[in-house]
Amino acid sequence: MNERNVCIGDVISVGPEVVLQVSLPRQPCFKLNHRFSLKNFAPETYKTSRTGWYYRVLREGNVSTGDELKLVERKWPEWTIERVQEYLHRVTDNDEMNEKLAEVEALGNEARGQFKKRVAKAQKRKQQKKEEPWETYKVVSRKMETPRTVSLAIEAPAKPQFDGFPSAAHAKLRLPNGLVRTYSVVSNSGKKTESPRRLEFGIALDENSRGGSRYIHESVTVGDSIEVGGVTSDVNGPVSAASNHVFIAGGIGITAFLELIKMYDSINWSFQLHYAVRSSDDVPFREQLESYGERVIIYDKSKDQRMDIKNIMKTMPWNSFLYVCGPNRMMEAAKAAAKEASIPPQEVHFEAFSADTTGDPFEVEVVNRKNKVVKVGEEESLLEVLQREFGDIPSSCEVGNCGTCRVTLKSGEVIHRGSALMPDEKESCMLTCVSRGVGRIAIEV
Repeated sequence: MNERNVCIGDVISVGPEVVLQVSLPRQPCFKLNHRFSLKNFAPETYKTSRTGWYYRVLREGNVSTGDELKLVERKWPEWTIERVQEYLHRVTDNDEMNEKLAEVEALGNEARGQFKKRVAKAQKRKQQKKEEPWETYKVVSRKMETPRTVSLAIEAPAKPQFDGFPSAAHAKLRLPNGLVRTYSVVSNSGKKTESPRRLEFGIALDENSRGGSRYIHESVTVGDSIEVGGVTSDVNGPVSAASNHVFIAGGIGITAFLELIKMYDSINWSFQLHYAVRSSDDVPFREQLESYGERVIIYDKSKDQRMDIKNIMKTMPWNSFLYVCGPNRMMEAAKAAAKEASIPPQEVHFEAFSADTTGDPFEVEVVNRKNKVVKVGEEESLLEVLQREFGDIPSSCEVGNCGTCRVTLKSGEVIHRGSALMPDEKESCMLTCVSRGVGRIAIEV
């Protein structure tokens, strides 16, 4: 018996008394990593489907050495343990398979519930394409955290069945002046309660503001309406398999991780934050950061304190997951340091809050839209062109973090930007919000 010949729902008798039913693939936990001192050992076990499985007891009794195991019934022969693992862990975005597995009654709630959630999310995505996704929130509080950073809290009516916002999320906001901007969520609430759904942001006044942060600082007041067009998270990779979490942030980049750090602290996960600021007066959300004590190291530029990113990466505790968000120079330095330290791309999360989307013009053939050819100018992104031409192209962060705008690359050369794609994905995919084609390319949306 193994994962390739045992099926979900198999009813098996053990000796003359006991009757069992196969209910779930096992999912090894992160403790395996520590036991064998191997990074990501637990995820590798389910990638190869060598996990074992669980039984539910249909009839109790005694089991003795030498008892014979007999297959009594096989109702779902197509769903071997290996095949269920395939769609539970490796191919999670196959809507057809998710729907089929959500209907397998013998599958334990732990796994079946995941498939049901995926089906619900897929249906929600399809619905959002048909309906305008924007929802109106009201500004309920405003506070200057530092001379150049304002915290803004917005609320919308409660939804008792609301599943909550994702952690380490960002939200797309449409401001009263019509501008659309994306900002990191500092905190949120409203999951399955009678209380309003609440989002909090920390927004710095950008010296080169194109109107977003300047408008918020100078014009937005309590009582104003702001539309929210989606709250999503970019954090991926083997986060739960890590033994330690190391955050590197600069300036307003801290807002990308505040909620995640708060959650890690609440569940006693090991973490350390390295935070670079212009001066001690430029630390937003100071009370929260100070509550973490020595786990937060602040580098004050006005006191000539410099963050040594290379040394941080080289001296990180074993089996650490790395998170980076800050100005472009910091991001580029961190990417170079991670490469030099041989940190695998799947063990680091880069959260950009700005991106260069300009470049040479190029042409794009959209093969699944009647082979229509569109032109992308020097100062516009492919995403902007696709949304203008077709209207139903999804997006979220629009700086290359999340991968929401990813499309399939059928042919041609691409200058890849952003951090949402793994190296092996760049041959067949591109991020339309930041990446650019060379000459002419063909894609499928």
